[in-house]
Amino acid sequence: MAVDYGAKRNILRCLAASGCKVTVVPATATAEDILRRKPDGVFLSNGPGDPAATGQYAVPVIKKLLASGVPTFGICLGHQLLALALGAQTKKMALGHRGANHPVKDLATGTVEITSQNHGFVVVPETLPKDAEVTHVSLFDGSNEGLKLKDRPVFSVQYHPEASPGPQDSHYLFDRFVKLMDATPSAGRR
Repeated sequence: MAVDYGAKRNILRCLAASGCKVTVVPATATAEDILRRKPDGVFLSNGPGDPAATGQYAVPVIKKLLASGVPTFGICLGHQLLALALGAQTKKMALGHRGANHPVKDLATGTVEITSQNHGFVVVPETLPKDAEVTHVSLFDGSNEGLKLKDRPVFSVQYHPEASPGPQDSHYLFDRFVKLMDATPSAGRR
């Protein structure tokens, strides 16, 4: 299930190429609308603007989705909205990240990915709850580029893995999402 905050078509293609049957719902869908469909996982898409504005209606929905235990993956605005739903804060950047060739370090593996980015807001890592872990950082300015929950199948990244600037440095994230869905007892029905 993909929640469309302004999703790029190539993200949906990447999910489908990873074996997902993707149903897209509008940003205004309720948690009940989404969960009634019994999704194996929920993808929180990218989109424009200030996450606090979209968060007015999206954060309560995301909180309910997280409480349900459904595997969740967010990209860009979806990453920021997920962080807000966890109680973290976002802030406007002095200089946003725009374009390709942004180096991002995966803290678990030490691998540096060449990413594509288009955002003017960032998650403030110091405000993340204790059950959240920073997973990726920008090598340009040290800003947060990813997070995961330690106790639930939830993760997100700030950049656009579908944009392929590396050319496919970040495609593993779609496979990671599929593996989380397969490993979750209520999921795996794709």
